[in-house]
Amino acid sequence: MLRLCGFPISNYYNKVKLALLEKDVPFEEKRCMTGAAALAAGSPMGKVPFLETPDGILCESQAIVEYLEEIRPRPPLYPRDPYARAKCRELIHLIELYLELPARRLYPEVYFGGRVAEETKADVRAQLEKGVRALGQAARFAPYAAGAEFTYADCSAYATLPLLSQCTKKIYGEDFLGRIPGAEAYLELLRTRPHVQKVNADRKADVARSMAERPPSA
Repeated sequence: MLRLCGFPISNYYNKVKLALLEKDVPFEEKRCMTGAAALAAGSPMGKVPFLETPDGILCESQAIVEYLEEIRPRPPLYPRDPYARAKCRELIHLIELYLELPARRLYPEVYFGGRVAEETKADVRAQLEKGVRALGQAARFAPYAAGAEFTYADCSAYATLPLLSQCTKKIYGEDFLGRIPGAEAYLELLRTRPHVQKVNADRKADVARSMAERPPSA
């Protein structure tokens, strides 16, 4: 039995979890936080998610979903055509490298009550605007990100695009997602999928749990 380790607030954890559900792969979940706990469990960078397999620990969300495609080729979550498959991977990189990674620099202020320097905000804004333009050109939304079928690009988009929306509304007073024609309707479509609803419900429950466990402020 595979075991997915991490926590349901993590967007990359949810990317992998959604892929597991969509491919109907049996798995268990094990709550594990980043840092020392993840290092002790075998994650080389102390990051989550990681996957416990019969052959050992597998880290990095994209490596994990590639592994899932190898061990459970049906149903496929990549297009069959080699070029279309490469374009699907291209979308994943666009979403994660040019949207999620820059937006992550805003998380301390958006989610954790900290402050982000104005210089950082300006730098992130420039990067996000470039990434949004690129995604707007590359994504098809016909009706899914890579075309007619649900793919790993949609797992990545589901995990990332709502964060982009939240971050840009909070920091810049504008939802950058609205700059991408069809993106908002696309996310609404994703939210109708039962496995997306399951992952989202688990995420909300974990947020509530984390809030309940937080010590009261002095």
